[in-house]
Amino acid sequence: MTSYLFLADGFEEIEALATVDILRRAGIDVKTVSIKETREVKGAHGVTVSADLVYDEMAYAPAEWLILPGGMPGASNLAAHERLCDKLHDHNAKGGKIAAICASPGVVLGPLGIMRGKAGVCYPGFETLMQGCNVQSTLVAVDDNVVTGSSPAAAMPFALAIVEITKGAEVADSVAQGMLLREDSKKSEYYFG
Repeated sequence: MTSYLFLADGFEEIEALATVDILRRAGIDVKTVSIKETREVKGAHGVTVSADLVYDEMAYAPAEWLILPGGMPGASNLAAHERLCDKLHDHNAKGGKIAAICASPGVVLGPLGIMRGKAGVCYPGFETLMQGCNVQSTLVAVDDNVVTGSSPAAAMPFALAIVEITKGAEVADSVAQGMLLREDSKKSEYYFG
């Protein structure tokens, strides 16, 4: 089954593209979806991407995951798309898997009631929008059918959590090791000469 990552003008590039990259490395069928009438979507830092689909091309397709990158005004633009919000609400009501990172857990999922009663994280300052959420202090939180990430720094762990839920820990570890994200060495992250 296909998963969909939604793009709106002002999306956080690293959160969207790192997630798509890692999911595809794991063999997960994920398509990017522009919520605009055109496939070209401009990120928060001026990077323009061409989505795989526009919203109308996938609106009625069944989905494994519905994934929301953050960024501003990207998250606000996603929240303003009524048909997407209806899809998220219906998908959640059926126990469908949803993942959101950065501003999107608060700006998009919070007002829909999806975070109520769940553990979650978001970008600092958006916690008040996740009414009824048990806010955590980790990079990523997984609670039942919802995965949330806190920030651009959480992009890779966020994507790997989706992989682990979908394909298992062994596949997630293999992808992480292939990217040198998980290794046993004690190498310093930086070298200053």
